Amino acid sequence: MACVDRCRCCTDKRRQSSILYNILKSQEQAEEAQQPKQPGLGCSCGSQKRVALKSPQVACKAASAVLVKTLRFVKNVPCFQELPLEEQLVLVRSCWAPLLVLGLAQDRVHFETVETTEPSMLQRILTNRQQEEQQQEQEDQEPGQRPGSPPKLPSTREMQAIKGFLAKCWSLDISTKEYAYLKGTVLFNPDLPGLQCVQYIQGLQREAQQALNEHVRLIHSGDQTRFAKLNIALSLLRSINANVIAELFFRPIIGAVNMDDMLLEMLCAKL
Repeated sequence: MACVDRCRCCTDKRRQSSILYNILKSQEQAEEAQQPKQPGLGCSCGSQKRVALKSPQVACKAASAVLVKTLRFVKNVPCFQELPLEEQLVLVRSCWAPLLVLGLAQDRVHFETVETTEPSMLQRILTNRQQEEQQQEQEDQEPGQRPGSPPKLPSTREMQAIKGFLAKCWSLDISTKEYAYLKGTVLFNPDLPGLQCVQYIQGLQREAQQALNEHVRLIHSGDQTRFAKLNIALSLLRSINANVIAELFFRPIIGAVNMDDMLLEMLCAKL
């Protein structure tokens, strides 16, 4: 319970300057506005085009390895182990996707995508009809077993959100310790519904942010904007949908298996 005691007795330190944060954010938005727009993103129709992994076997295998490493990291955090299992599940279900994307950035996992053609209305009707017949046959042969529906491919905008975050992390050349503190900030989210140990989790998130700030000030003393830049990069994770990550990297592997069930099994297993 030493971790709990440290959390309770820790005091708030000075937070990052909101003025500095706004200046950096405005500067970043101005730089992005000056960059040439990528094909397909200039209008809403282009951003809704669907994309798929060019080499799904390679990318899905890499993402699965990162997920295992991510959950191993989470389980080895002493403060996380002290939480009740129900609290652990709430946190993991909410943060597994952003933690995974952080892991992809840390391991520098690159993957290519290709645009796919949207099926016509007739193709959708015929495909749906065929799937219904196959599902009926499957239920007749193996009661209780239902094949999953085809994966929903992410849009160009959703894929750009993922790749944009990865590029941002790589441009900052984030260190191993910085990744660890960022993961702690994401993991210990006190704003989730269903949590009971809210103050304790809030304290852990504050500790992660303070540790990150102290590390940056020690290692990057000449760069007084780095802490704010790291938190801006972290804010980009909010635009990444967990369902998109599940469909893109894990649906081809686990099929119709519920992602929450898989996370629970992995959380309780010895990784």
